Amino acid sequence: MNEQSNLLQADENISITERIITGFSDMAWGTPLLILLLGGGLFFLLYSRMLPFRYFRHAIAILLGRYDDPDEPGHINHYQALSTALAATVGMGNITGVALAITMGGPGAIFWMWVSALLGVTTKYFTCTLAVMFRGQDSNGELQGGPMYVIVKGLGQNWRPLAIFFSVTGMIGVLPMFQVNQLTQVVRDVVLIPNQVEVGFTSNLVSGILVAILVGVVIFGGIQRIGKVTGRMVPIMVALYVGLVLYIIFSNTENILPSFALIFRDAFTAKSVLGGSLGALVITGVRRAAFSNEAGIGTAPMAHGAAKTNEPVREGLVAMLGPVVDTILVCTMTALALIMTGVWNAGESDGITMTADAFERAMPGIGAYLLTICVAVFSISTMLSFPYYGTKCFSFIFGARHSYIYKWFYLLTIPLGAVSTLGTVVGIFDGAYALMAFPTMLSALLLSPHVVRASKDYFNRLKSKPAYGKN
Repeated sequence: MNEQSNLLQADENISITERIITGFSDMAWGTPLLILLLGGGLFFLLYSRMLPFRYFRHAIAILLGRYDDPDEPGHINHYQALSTALAATVGMGNITGVALAITMGGPGAIFWMWVSALLGVTTKYFTCTLAVMFRGQDSNGELQGGPMYVIVKGLGQNWRPLAIFFSVTGMIGVLPMFQVNQLTQVVRDVVLIPNQVEVGFTSNLVSGILVAILVGVVIFGGIQRIGKVTGRMVPIMVALYVGLVLYIIFSNTENILPSFALIFRDAFTAKSVLGGSLGALVITGVRRAAFSNEAGIGTAPMAHGAAKTNEPVREGLVAMLGPVVDTILVCTMTALALIMTGVWNAGESDGITMTADAFERAMPGIGAYLLTICVAVFSISTMLSFPYYGTKCFSFIFGARHSYIYKWFYLLTIPLGAVSTLGTVVGIFDGAYALMAFPTMLSALLLSPHVVRASKDYFNRLKSKPAYGKN
């Protein structure tokens, strides 16, 4: 009886902790942040006269290596920089994030994810151009980029407290707890339980430890090793997942147009969101879009700031492709799979389990297992990219020679995420992302004239000499 009372007390404590974390996260994602992200993105769009959207073809040429120069400063090429950033964005946000968006806001939340992503194209163009323009050196003399360096190099040392604030919240925002939590959940629900394998705290903990060992082998190799690994993993994981989702979509072609109609109709009626609040629906969409593509949050500029280039505008153009790939394309396909299979309103599951149900309905017997493979690749690739961001934040405050401390801390949180509740890890993630967005967007808005001037100069040179750069 005493043991049962202790378990009940533990469950109560967990629920209280979760309520505190989610309550803070909800407060952080209030109207001010919504205005900052959407309003800031709209400002960038109008201020640049929609410039990024006019140069998608040139951005792809840069991505394909036409302008790569190994002698330019930096650590990785344009493709590896985008792959590292995409490894952190094209992942669980496109699977679990979409399921959470529909669970909390209904199909209409997807429309507001699209809006946020389109504005995020210009946001990423500005923030990642600045990341190369205002690169700094860490305590080891290594060239680094990211919002913290943009703040101190672009705005001055008087703004250093804001840079430190970003770094502290950044170290929390890139912890791997959500990724390992969902990986553990899908393995438990799809593989272990159906095969009558006993699951519980111990099995989750063991799974977390095994993942931590795997991730540790790669992340202690530095950004070059991370860039090489993610450069191979990202195309494979995107192709596999996209192929499976397209199979689901085109197996139900008669439901494609009705599904889009439901998204557009629900986007303005908010019938599926709790309380029928349009404002709550918009926040849900923007929140999940930020989780998906991270435009305005500040992680991607740290990856793109490591690119080998002397042209900040080029890296901004490459970076802007991110929201198109992960939110407009991948998230939309996931949403269609959830809506077309009918699992979104079945009330049986949420998170990754809902997506697994959709795959199983469309491909009985193998669908959930194929999704499990995708989730394993998505989550692990994200966990490989995140410690690079965290160590940069840690090194900015405490010095690069101590960065190994953060890596060990990062690995220790993997087993913790495996045994935590979904609500807790989502709350931690969302809350930290909200706090990271304020210094990232504020510095980008203040320094936006630098981006506009650099853009005019770059494209004037490009027009006068179309083959400008390395062919």
